[in-house]
Amino acid sequence: MNSAVMTAANVQPTQANAAQRYEVRRADLPLSCPLPSMALWNSHPRVYLPIEAENGESDCPYCGAHFVLVD
Repeated sequence: MNSAVMTAANVQPTQANAAQRYEVRRADLPLSCPLPSMALWNSHPRVYLPIEAENGESDCPYCGAHFVLVD
């Protein structure tokens, strides 16, 4: 399975929905898909995901990306 670590510190926009699994940190909260570091022009509307209320894992209802809180 393809994995990517995305943080708010990423400077260059990345392709939205390029991976199916993303590791995120508490510094990235509140969590949204696509992530703020991703280009929005070719993606779905931004949706905020309640990863803390879902035991550290959450799925995007639009693209199915799986987010895992790693810290």
